[in-house]
Amino acid sequence: MNFVQQFGETMRSIDLGAAIGASGFKTIDLVILVIYLVVLVGLGLFLGRTKKGEEKSANDYFLAGNTLTWWAVGASLIAANISAEQFIGMSGTGFRDGIATAAYEIMAAITLVVIGKFLLPVMLKRKIFTIPQFLRERYSDGVGLAFSILWLFLYVFVNLTSVAWLGALAIEQILGLQGVFITFGETMISMRMVIVVFLFLIAGIYSIYGGLASVAWTDVMQVVFLVGGGLITAFFALKAAGDGAAMEGLRNVYTTLTTGEYANDTHFHLVIQKSHNPEAFANVPGLVALVGALWLTNLGYWGFNQYIIQKGLAAKSINEAQKGLIFAGLLKLLIPFIVVLPGVCAFYMTKHADQFTMLQGSINVADDAYPWLIRNFAPPVVKGLSFAALAAAIISSLASMFNSTSTLFTMDIYKKYINPKASDKNLVNTGRLTSLVALVIAAVAVKPLLGGLDQAFQYIQEYSGFIYPGIVVVFGLGLLWKRASNKAAVWSAIATIPLGVLFKLTMPEVAFQLRAGYVFMILVTMFIIISLIDKKFISCELPEEKDRKTMIKWAKILGGAGVFFIFIAAVVTIWGACLPATATPETSFIAYLNDIGFQAFFFFGAIVGCNAVWLWSDANDKKIDPKGHSLDLKLFETSKEYAWGALAIGIIIVVLYVALW
Repeated sequence: MNFVQQFGETMRSIDLGAAIGASGFKTIDLVILVIYLVVLVGLGLFLGRTKKGEEKSANDYFLAGNTLTWWAVGASLIAANISAEQFIGMSGTGFRDGIATAAYEIMAAITLVVIGKFLLPVMLKRKIFTIPQFLRERYSDGVGLAFSILWLFLYVFVNLTSVAWLGALAIEQILGLQGVFITFGETMISMRMVIVVFLFLIAGIYSIYGGLASVAWTDVMQVVFLVGGGLITAFFALKAAGDGAAMEGLRNVYTTLTTGEYANDTHFHLVIQKSHNPEAFANVPGLVALVGALWLTNLGYWGFNQYIIQKGLAAKSINEAQKGLIFAGLLKLLIPFIVVLPGVCAFYMTKHADQFTMLQGSINVADDAYPWLIRNFAPPVVKGLSFAALAAAIISSLASMFNSTSTLFTMDIYKKYINPKASDKNLVNTGRLTSLVALVIAAVAVKPLLGGLDQAFQYIQEYSGFIYPGIVVVFGLGLLWKRASNKAAVWSAIATIPLGVLFKLTMPEVAFQLRAGYVFMILVTMFIIISLIDKKFISCELPEEKDRKTMIKWAKILGGAGVFFIFIAAVVTIWGACLPATATPETSFIAYLNDIGFQAFFFFGAIVGCNAVWLWSDANDKKIDPKGHSLDLKLFETSKEYAWGALAIGIIIVVLYVALW
């Protein structure tokens, strides 16, 4: 076996150890990484074991026997979520566009509060194993099967491939192995593909063997490395920018990127103006990150994505699950400082490269930013810890995806359609085989799908946005509205992707989050109309008078608010279109509002208003879909700890937006 490095048409043999040494990695850094990986796999196998003579049940394997505590739920949610997509992709977008991309993380925290209070309790009460299972029970087998297949394709061909590819890209960059190939006789394999397979194998070993118990409990350890190592990397990046003082570095970066020639730069603003940076606005279009279709991405991802919500479904109780979501929301607010701020620091450093000597490597595409920082500015030991944090992010996400892929196929397809009488042992073995097959397919597909991307994070967000409007409508109204019908779900599912493609083709210049909002408005209107005219319904009793009055009160409040937001958005949009050509965002408040995407309030009014519709219907309608459920408001009651945690998250978000508007 030989190592060669390819540059264009030429190849030469290299010393792998020397190449890694030239990247600044010391023996101690590699020792830290190896110890971490050995402990991780050993712990995963230990936690996934069963007592002698006992067989793992399907509930044990796929839902950890419903034993997860709040801190395990919260840690596992974050470990599953934070991967190379954030460390590499989001840091890369931070490098190019600035901190506005942190809106995905900041608003995810408040989304977790909403899901914990209104959606997760309903799921837990119905004892849901998988999200498509809910669709089968609430609508029909066809809707459930369609979404099972959709999620399986997304996990294998989007999630698994993107996380592994971005992770391998980062490791390759950090170790200085770009362009290196391994030769086996006449066969050449790129080092990046070797790393991809290695990551798959590490994540697969313990997740395939132990199931969700191994994944969730090892995530507790992984999230410590992930958050700790990420913060350490950010600290040393700021320290380098401040000539040895981190706070001075933060001051330097902030002052430089908000004054002088960078006065209109977007790198330190959470709300981007279109006139200041049209490309950055296309990724995070101003107010859309606060009140627009970013809510669809977050609700779809955190509420209805199997490999995420599965952690909440495996909790000991509703109370433990809710506290776990609050814990995850608080951890989520750290992520901008862990992944986005380093990307901004890298931008600052490249613009002031003369202040930094002996820099190794370069940032050829935006996603090179984070590995470039680790390679150049993390000292020995810290470099190893940072590398372990990145490995933790990648491996924990892959492990969760393997487990959820096996859960979806085994419980929603194999048990339902192939072997309905399968024993627990058969289900567990099928789940393990499914994970192994997913690993192989993803390893084969990864390079053709993701080679050559500049900013993978934005790519993933845009194309995930094609399905989230339909997912939020079908799942959300199915959970909360008793009149939601199977016919409406089927047509919404059919129309989701074609509408997204149509808006993409006819409005390519419009930010994808705004397009997703328009698709949602069409879908939710269509869904409500089809459900109301559907002839398939049965009679039901009205809620208790106290609950009925509460529903009506909130229906009026939300309905009025929805109409108000849509009216204000219309006034500002039309007024802005009538302004003279001389009006600019600097001279006209209306022009400024349009410049920061005030039209997002059309979507906000629609999503608020559709909640008024189902509340009013649930309170007054004596008709119910044959598979519908009347809403029990007691499910929405939460503990004092939950309320205080939600308040803390809200205050932190307000402070961040006031400080960095």
